[in-house]
Amino acid sequence: MRRSFRFRVAFGLAVLLSVAGYFAAAAYAQGLSGRLVVYSPHGDQGRVFVEEFQRMHPNLRVDYLFLGAQEVLDRLRAERGNPQADIWWGAPTNLYLQAKAEGLLQPYRPEAAGAIDPAYHDPDDYFYGTFLTPLVIVYNTRNVERAEAPKDWDDLIDPRWRGRIIIRDPIAAGTTRTMYTAMIWRFYRETGSPQEGYEWLQKLDANTHSYSSHSTVMFQQMARGVADITVWNLPDTVTQMQQGMPVDYVFPASGTPVIVDSIALVAGAPNPEAAKAFYEFVTSREVLTRFASEFNRMPARRDIPETVLPEWMTRTVKPLEIDWEVLSNEGAAWMRHWDENIRGRGEQ
Repeated sequence: MRRSFRFRVAFGLAVLLSVAGYFAAAAYAQGLSGRLVVYSPHGDQGRVFVEEFQRMHPNLRVDYLFLGAQEVLDRLRAERGNPQADIWWGAPTNLYLQAKAEGLLQPYRPEAAGAIDPAYHDPDDYFYGTFLTPLVIVYNTRNVERAEAPKDWDDLIDPRWRGRIIIRDPIAAGTTRTMYTAMIWRFYRETGSPQEGYEWLQKLDANTHSYSSHSTVMFQQMARGVADITVWNLPDTVTQMQQGMPVDYVFPASGTPVIVDSIALVAGAPNPEAAKAFYEFVTSREVLTRFASEFNRMPARRDIPETVLPEWMTRTVKPLEIDWEVLSNEGAAWMRHWDENIRGRGEQ
């Protein structure tokens, strides 16, 4: 991952400029039929485009299963002997690397390959980035002044935040799982041991009021004053702010994980041709530009023309240097240790 970068997203006229590529992707899949199954954590945002793809191919039945990123990986493992899904759309790099290592994915090189930075896709074509998603520290503006909000990761374990933090359950959610494993990685890269990272997470657990089952519930509880601090992804946080949620955010001073949210074909996909067509659809300039303008999602493609950038997308982000291979290889064991030995035991 690059040490620093400025997110660039196109709006407005970029849609018109990319229509040709969009319809080229549609033409690629003329005459599709059968059933396409998509596993994704993208919720209603993803459903909008799944339904549009369905309308483009009326003879194709598209089933969209809304699952957390980790839940998708677990389900693919359980279905290894009899794959049910065709597409896995949405997860951080470390989870895709685990799936790749376990033979759960099959390679595919989309037409967009040359437009996506090598840092944002698998070198062997097992997955390609669609969105770039940095993590931020989020605070309740009704109860916390900006000057008092945590400025960096270690501020989260200050006793002043005891019982005032709410976290989306990291066992189910890829976003917070990435944050937790990245926090362990900060120490692991220096010592070769996760122990100091575990101790850090134990202090965080002591400050944590609860682990939320869903990000919507998490923000609702913050609005009600149940908790004042969380860690979440920037695009969703901006969307919550635009909808009137009383929150704001801070970029951690030492750097933050930037999740490359990708798409992949499932190994043994029952309908590989429909899966490839959907892959082309999702990675097209038109669709990624619409995601940027309609849903605040930052596209991984670098060939989308620059037009109007919202102010929040122009801020320079300092990525936290992460070895995603290490997180892929060690992350499951780290999170199992957290779940079995730290969750709810921070006070002890």
